[in-house]
Amino acid sequence: MSTAASTNAGVDRRAMAVLSTGHMFTDIAQGSIPALLPFLIADDHISIAAASALVLAATISSSVVQPLFGYMSDRVSLPWLMPLGPALGGLGVALVGFAPNYALTFAAVLLSGLGVAAFHPEGSRFANYVSGARRASGMSRFSVGGNVGFALGPVLVTPLLLAFGLHGTAFVIIPTWLMSAVLLRELPRLKTFRRDLVGGRVAPGEQHHEAWGPFIRLAGVIALRSFVYFGMVTFIPLYYVQVLHSSKALGNGALTAMLLGGAAGTLTGGPLADRFGRRTVLVGSMCAIPPLVVGFLLSGPVLGVVFAALAGAVTIATFAVTIVMGQEYLPGRLGISAGVTIGLSIGLGGVGTPLLGLLGDAAGLRAVFEAVAILPLSALALTLTLPRQTPRESAGAPPAQTLRPGRAAWEPARAGSPPPTA
Repeated sequence: MSTAASTNAGVDRRAMAVLSTGHMFTDIAQGSIPALLPFLIADDHISIAAASALVLAATISSSVVQPLFGYMSDRVSLPWLMPLGPALGGLGVALVGFAPNYALTFAAVLLSGLGVAAFHPEGSRFANYVSGARRASGMSRFSVGGNVGFALGPVLVTPLLLAFGLHGTAFVIIPTWLMSAVLLRELPRLKTFRRDLVGGRVAPGEQHHEAWGPFIRLAGVIALRSFVYFGMVTFIPLYYVQVLHSSKALGNGALTAMLLGGAAGTLTGGPLADRFGRRTVLVGSMCAIPPLVVGFLLSGPVLGVVFAALAGAVTIATFAVTIVMGQEYLPGRLGISAGVTIGLSIGLGGVGTPLLGLLGDAAGLRAVFEAVAILPLSALALTLTLPRQTPRESAGAPPAQTLRPGRAAWEPARAGSPPPTA
């Protein structure tokens, strides 16, 4: 039995372990950038505004550019982008510590972000391929690697900077380039999971129905959810210090609890979506976030940590689910789908965080979290406009069902119709 065929019923563990670990080491580079800012401000004497511009540069280069990589990978097979991702991501972070001026520091951050952008479309594409019939579960495993990597970025970089100064960023090359070598070694096996290529190009196979309307609305849901996510990540530590008059350590502890809760939520969200449906889990998440954020506002410092963890779990639990939904709405454009659902929409949510900052300056941090509690209701309204099932869900697990283009609903195909290959 071939490698690809053997995974029809479930996730190929070896391939998913490689992809998820590659995701982790790629996003370590992305998570390292915020940790560099205090050292850059102290050593290079750059302003807070200039430091914030570096975060924006990382966001734009790692998120907004992703659809371009996705478009390219939909036309020509580009699996080498996966090992290129952590290699460029680590190199960019390393160069930040040696840049002699702000312009070159900015360029190094852009380079790191481009590495992050290069990895995600192809990485999520192959995560889809190696997941067999359990796509949401498989994508959860892939996504949790990124969640862990983003959280590990500061943990890895901060001790290096304390021990060696800014030049300590050079050590980031070691784990990221080792991961790049592992991905390069595994590429021949990973390629066996993709069977729609002729001479390195995508073969003109069956015509896929592309549900652009639901996909665009889904992108809106992701952007609103990202407002909530980045709002909590940015303002939970400040809320503990300025409103609860607690220590910075406890504020960072609440943030860590939120991120760890998100990792746990990611691992549970996918299997729940495979069992109960994609939209059902997404609706449940949007309904659960507001009361949890309100509970956080009504809590003291200790109980607030619990609510932060729960809010992180239900918010981040749907990250993998929405990636899969996007791929199933655009089954013939997995690269573009990943570029939008992982990159562009999340990036737009991150760009919206300064708006919450303006609200905080004008009305206080409690008003920020009140807005964060309301935003999921807008996302819920958009979610309810999505079809109850994606095309693949309606087709069911057996591959003898697919979408009939031009019909009002997803229906089983006639006997003998080709199976969907998304």
